[in-house]
Amino acid sequence: MSIIVFGSINIDLVAITPRLPVAGETLLGEDFFKVSGGKGANQAVALAKLGIPTQIVGRVGADDFGKELVNNLQTSGVQTDNIFVDKTVSSGIAIITVSHTGENQIVVIPGANGRVNQEDVERLSYLLPEATALLLQLEVPINTVIAAAKAAKGANIKVILDPAPAQSNLPDELYPLVDIITPNEVETAQLVGFAVDGKELAAKAAAVLLQRGVKCAIVKLGAKGIFCATAEESFFVPAFPVHAVDTVAAGDAFNGGLAAALFEGLSLHQAVVWGAAAGALAATKSGAQTSLPDRFTFDAFLEEREVG
Repeated sequence: MSIIVFGSINIDLVAITPRLPVAGETLLGEDFFKVSGGKGANQAVALAKLGIPTQIVGRVGADDFGKELVNNLQTSGVQTDNIFVDKTVSSGIAIITVSHTGENQIVVIPGANGRVNQEDVERLSYLLPEATALLLQLEVPINTVIAAAKAAKGANIKVILDPAPAQSNLPDELYPLVDIITPNEVETAQLVGFAVDGKELAAKAAAVLLQRGVKCAIVKLGAKGIFCATAEESFFVPAFPVHAVDTVAAGDAFNGGLAAALFEGLSLHQAVVWGAAAGALAATKSGAQTSLPDRFTFDAFLEEREVG
C-alpha cells in the first residue's frame, strides 16, 4: 500500500532579504538559491523522507528544470512513474522572497502544473486500488482537483486537501469529497470569510467547514498551535517552539507528518501532533524540500519532547 500525492511540481527560485519588500520597492537581497518545490512535490517528499511508500501524479516541462525535479523526487524516494513530461510548456516555477524572520512572499508560475487534466486523473485512477490516502492541493486546475477527489471517493480512499494557495471561492462540490482539510490562518479566512486569530475563531471556522461537508477540519495557527474538529470531537494541539528560519514548506511538512501517522495507524490526535512536529522541524531550515525532516531526525525530535 502507498499514499498518492496528486499535484504541483515546481522549481523554487529563492531570494533571502533582510525584510519583505513593500509595493514598488527595490530591495537589495543577500543570497539566492534554487531548490525543488511545488506543494505536491513537497508533500510527496515529506512522506517519503518519513519512510512512507509514496507516489506522485503530476506534470513537468520538457526542460532542464523538469529533469532536475524528477531526479530530486527519485533521490528522495518518491515513485515518479506517473509524472508526465509535457513538451508544450515549461516546468512550474515559484519565485520566493524570505526575510530574516522567516516570513515569505511567493509568486507561482504554473507552467506544466496548469496543464494537469483528466488524462492525469485517469493515470491516478489506476493507482488508487493500492492506496490508503490521496493528498491534494490547489496549485493545479481546480476542476482537475475535484475530478481527482471524486475518483478517490469512488475508490473509498481518504482525501486530504491542503487548500493552498488560498481561495475564497472554492466550489461547494469539493467540500463533501474531502475527509481532512488543513488550511492555515490566511487560507481559513479566505474560505470562511472572517479573520481567524486564535482558538475561538478557529473553532468557529472549523464548524463552518464541517457544515460544508468536510469530515475533519484542521486549522493551522502557526506558532499558536493547531485546532482540529470532527463531528465527534474537537481538540487543540500546541505548536512546538522552534527558532523559525524559513516557513516555506512548513505546511507541506505538516500534511506529510499527518498523513504518515494515519498511514501507520495512529489516532487523529497523534496525527496532528506528528504534523505539528514535522512542520516545526521544516521551519528551522531554509528551502522547501531541503527543509523536510528525515525519519531519524523526526523520531529524535519527538523522543526529546517525550511525544509518541
